[in-house]
Amino acid sequence: MSIIKIMFVCHGNICRSPMAEFIFKDLINKKGVSKKYYISSSATSTEEIWNGVGSPVYPPARNELLKHGLSCEGKRAVQLKKSDYDDYDYLVAMDENNLRNIFRIVGFDSDKKVSKLMNYTSRGGDVADPWYSGDFEKCYRDIYDGCISLLERLEGDL
Repeated sequence: MSIIKIMFVCHGNICRSPMAEFIFKDLINKKGVSKKYYISSSATSTEEIWNGVGSPVYPPARNELLKHGLSCEGKRAVQLKKSDYDDYDYLVAMDENNLRNIFRIVGFDSDKKVSKLMNYTSRGGDVADPWYSGDFEKCYRDIYDGCISLLERLEGDL
């Protein structure tokens, strides 16, 4: 059995993409299919990475995860690399700007690996950046819905 590798991507890898990483990990653990997946997250920018060390998950994002019983302990921001395109089956962006920046880093999406998380839901659109909105609860709900829809696409009905 080959492992399905998914990387969630946002601008800084301190809010939305780590939230998606840990929400998805929780969903696959609860479904009992975690051995079928490798899940990670990354940034399109280096704004949260200094001297090779990434910032931890932004405290309000970490606190929102904790409200739902999820820990992101030890997670630090990392930047998406061109080689990640070959290493992952899915590169899942949080918004349109992330998509543009993913393509800037990895080039052309010849294998159709790049998508937006909310496009797996019936409503589409972007996951609003809570860094600017301050609404981490809405961000969590959108990411949760996107992760559920992505997992349903991969596993069938939950």
